[in-house]
Amino acid sequence: MIEKQIELNKHLIHKYNIPGPRYTSYPTVPYWDEAEFNLQKWKETLKKSFDESHQLEGISLYIHLPFCESLCTFCACHKHITKRHDVEAPYLKTVLKEWQLYLEILGEKPIIKELHLGGGTPTFFSPENLKFLIENIFKYAKIDENPEFSVEGHPNNTTREHMQVLYEAGFRRISFGVQDYDPKVQKSIHRIQPFENVEYVTKTARDIGYESVSHDLVFGLPFQKLEGMKQTIQKTKELNPDRIAFYSYAHVPWVKGVGQRGFDENDLPTAEEKRELYETGKAMFEEMGYVEIGMDHFSLKSDTLYQSAINKTMHRNFMGYSSSKTQVMIGLGMSAISDSWYSFAQNVKTVKEYESLVNAGEIPVFKGHILNEEDLRIRRHILNLMCNLETDFGNETPFSELENTKERLDEMVKDGLIEWDNNRLIITEAGRIFIRNICMSLDLRMLRRVPETRIFSMTV
Repeated sequence: MIEKQIELNKHLIHKYNIPGPRYTSYPTVPYWDEAEFNLQKWKETLKKSFDESHQLEGISLYIHLPFCESLCTFCACHKHITKRHDVEAPYLKTVLKEWQLYLEILGEKPIIKELHLGGGTPTFFSPENLKFLIENIFKYAKIDENPEFSVEGHPNNTTREHMQVLYEAGFRRISFGVQDYDPKVQKSIHRIQPFENVEYVTKTARDIGYESVSHDLVFGLPFQKLEGMKQTIQKTKELNPDRIAFYSYAHVPWVKGVGQRGFDENDLPTAEEKRELYETGKAMFEEMGYVEIGMDHFSLKSDTLYQSAINKTMHRNFMGYSSSKTQVMIGLGMSAISDSWYSFAQNVKTVKEYESLVNAGEIPVFKGHILNEEDLRIRRHILNLMCNLETDFGNETPFSELENTKERLDEMVKDGLIEWDNNRLIITEAGRIFIRNICMSLDLRMLRRVPETRIFSMTV
């Protein structure tokens, strides 16, 4: 059955395997209008959105903890490589100073609905320092009645003490970066971690009381073969995580600061091989009782992500998919991105510059985008497609100004990727793997200014 599906998809893979965004935002970062953005506008839109929404839904906080002891060569995140742990305390004190700068803008204690610690490697930091960080964040905020607090952990350095401290602070979700168990793949991406380490942290998290444990797997990595992927998924089955993020490896070595030059492009699976890895993985996950959610994610029916998908309350932002929505998301730390719904703002990308600006009393934003009315409409539709696999244009006249958008969508109807029900656009089961391509057909900013150089990873 899998082989038959792959054969059917081959011509579509060749047709649609083009560079494209992952749509954690619209407009995507390369299409932000930096000329129209300034720090004062960002503050104004943030305050407006906060006043509109925080009493109803609270806010989300993302805290970027960028330090890693070694460089994983598959990773495209903003990080700072060091083995010196004396960097922890100064960095966290700077994050807390940045939090104070935002509290001054908000004008009252925010209600924190979501909190995510990402990286880098959050568990690079000692349990004591993480406790210090969280206690001082919460000191100036209220906590929602049903908070969603989560953290990313490295299986090699996450201890029971890390997880216990965060659990006592209200964290109930934890995700572990597994990637692949094949030793050759692990060596090529400089991420050596035995199954026993993943087993330990997974079982320890459950023993402590975490309600949702997630494993991140990646397909399309160098030297990755079908048999190896099957073995990785079989090992994953033994631990039965509540969620699985099954990401397509994004090969973007041209992006400054990304360490993806430790292997040759010829070492990567072809598009057809990569698709086979995905289709095989998907079939195995479904056989194990997982349900595909949105793009790249699988969930057990007992997990809140599945429930939110069924209830159509799932949300997507720079933190990925979440089972609840807040209109305001504040990003703290080096390179963190904030979202007021009406605007985006990104912090400077080096620890040195970040600490310098914050310690001078400045919000460390260096670029952003103010969304216009058209942006807000398109953002809503792309978000609907990413989360619910459908969107309703209602009485809108979609894309009247851009005939090629309609042509692209008509072509996707012929290929069986989408269907129209009056003004409702619906992604079919066959179209799920091409969600990014479908969203690209609505991306007016990119359609008006097609990139002259490659800036995105491939969609397949």
